[in-house]
Amino acid sequence: MKIAVFGAGIIGVSSAWWLARAGHEVEVIERRPGAALETSRANGGQISVCYAEPWASAHTLRKVLRWIGRSDAPLRVSPRLDPRQWLWCARFLNECRGSRFTANLRAMVTLAQYSRATLRELRSDLGIEYDHLERGILAFYRDPREFEHARASAAQMRELGVERRIVDAAEVLRIEPALAAARDPIIGGDFTADDESGDVHLFTRALAERARAAGVVFRYGTRVNRLVPVDGRVSVAELIEPDGYFRPLQADAYVLALGSFTPELTAPLGLSCPVWPAKGYSATFRLKNPEAAPMVSLVDQEGKIVFSRLGDRLRMAGTAEIGGYSRALDTGRCNRLVERARALFPSALDFANVQFWSGLRPTTPSNVPLIGRTRIRNLYLNTGHGSLGWTMGAGSGRVLADLVSGRAPDIDFPFLD
Repeated sequence: MKIAVFGAGIIGVSSAWWLARAGHEVEVIERRPGAALETSRANGGQISVCYAEPWASAHTLRKVLRWIGRSDAPLRVSPRLDPRQWLWCARFLNECRGSRFTANLRAMVTLAQYSRATLRELRSDLGIEYDHLERGILAFYRDPREFEHARASAAQMRELGVERRIVDAAEVLRIEPALAAARDPIIGGDFTADDESGDVHLFTRALAERARAAGVVFRYGTRVNRLVPVDGRVSVAELIEPDGYFRPLQADAYVLALGSFTPELTAPLGLSCPVWPAKGYSATFRLKNPEAAPMVSLVDQEGKIVFSRLGDRLRMAGTAEIGGYSRALDTGRCNRLVERARALFPSALDFANVQFWSGLRPTTPSNVPLIGRTRIRNLYLNTGHGSLGWTMGAGSGRVLADLVSGRAPDIDFPFLD
């Protein structure tokens, strides 16, 4: 079949790769001038099966209520006069129920584990270099209550096959000696040795090049304006070319991998797509003293901030703002990222030259992504991966290609029908 994929982030490029591997003719439409220039540009860098957990939980809800009014809250809700945001928040509250949390957790871990294995397969087969490290992910704690909650969470993850083990403060420093310079005392942590880190931007661009060499056509600087339905199918996609002229694109099937912008195309079709942007921040530092910088990927649980070593850089990322579609930087949040990095690694980083970035994570109320066919028979979604697009990207593309090709995917997951 001829397949049109909209979006060239990690989700769209992975979908295109696996669709091409399945023998389809694939064309990728991307509004930016290249691949991986939106939410796949500068995220935290973690392949974190160990934290494939729903935000929607009673524990998170209690913390969000405590954080109301705090400008430095790790998760902040900024109300908008947009009914879509209010509906998303109402659905989020419903997903906080215990039974929903358990089902969502199982689905997320299943996809994350499959995707990590798929990524390793791609890395081996294609020889892609993307500053990856296989040193695990280490979370550290200062708050005794949060550490106790971590014990219960780790036990739940172990039941699902994720070996997330609790470690004491001495073991935290043995695993990552660079934390010895931290100003505030660390009381313990949890560690998952099987998890990884790497630069999603480098990987996605390299995979796009491999896909192009395999015959996939990439149309950069091109925007999809609308999808035209006829008799329960998309008959044509209306594109706007880089020169401003319109061009029709006809295909046998269409895949929407546009992240937070997917609802802009589904809404005119009467399709529900409960995805809302959660803006996250990152700061990237050059290493001034590499020996004093961490080699293990880290999670600072107090601030919900992650750190990943990417070659001669250190990437830190975190926080979430449930607001609108603006990517405007909050100076206060940027400054707090730098302050936290300075408190943890005072001699390791070049603090005078930092690159800030923000991205709109496409988040569903349940944190379970939307993958599969819609009620419009030749229209498929691959979106809603939230903060786990890098973790779930390779596997999401593979199962999407299975579904489009009429094959049963290898995993049990609540795919769209």
